[in-house]
Amino acid sequence: MKILVLNGPNINMLGIREPHIYGSNTYQNLIDKIQDYCDKKGVDVSFFQSNHEGALVDAIQQAYFDKIDGIVFNPAAYTHTSVAILDAIKAVSIPTVEVHISKVEERDSFRQISYIREIAIKTITGKGFDGYLEAVDALIINNESKN
Repeated sequence: MKILVLNGPNINMLGIREPHIYGSNTYQNLIDKIQDYCDKKGVDVSFFQSNHEGALVDAIQQAYFDKIDGIVFNPAAYTHTSVAILDAIKAVSIPTVEVHISKVEERDSFRQISYIREIAIKTITGKGFDGYLEAVDALIINNESKN
């Protein structure tokens, strides 16, 4: 199974950005944790982070050609603003799990809108880095149910 872990704007600033919300671990800590977990599960995982909407759309489209089986996606601020990202996920029809490190439902009112939730097979919020691992498991189960 091949999974792509996508992260949107400012996720590269983990450990620096609002540690009272996101914690003190870094983006590299996140990648290492997911990589270790996927290695144990026998999952081929790749990572991409961008602060640019178009680059994320390109990565989603490339996932189709790379025969990716599932996407773990924290669109960050684009969750609440990007129809282009929603349309890209719809276009490729790759099962996608929406992940947020913080509990977005307890934050600003504008964060209550999620365009990606419409297409996501699952949404995980407020579980920190462990939410990404839960997303990997959800994609594994989804993939097994198709076979």
